[in-house]
Amino acid sequence: MNWFKRMIVNWVREDWNQSTRDSQIKEKYAVNAISAGGPGRTVDADPTLSFKIYNAIGGKVVEFSRYDRKIDRHDHSIYVIGKDDDFGDKIAKIATLETLK
Repeated sequence: MNWFKRMIVNWVREDWNQSTRDSQIKEKYAVNAISAGGPGRTVDADPTLSFKIYNAIGGKVVEFSRYDRKIDRHDHSIYVIGKDDDFGDKIAKIATLETLK
């Protein structure tokens, strides 16, 4: 009967060692995700604010979009930047305005 117990103990040790090695490998090569507000949320999961810029005749069109997880709804805002306007200054102002919303 002792041979049976030793066999079981050896199986458990091998499994324990293997799981320990696997977890060490995962920790070594894991990419650390920055938490963005709770479990299951990472930086790239649900961006709070994203924008797209489209070329248009006479300027640029900027579309800001955000997703509200609480009400399960997307919100879009569209802005037009003329070709005579300072693009960097206008984008900064629009981003500030959208962040304050």
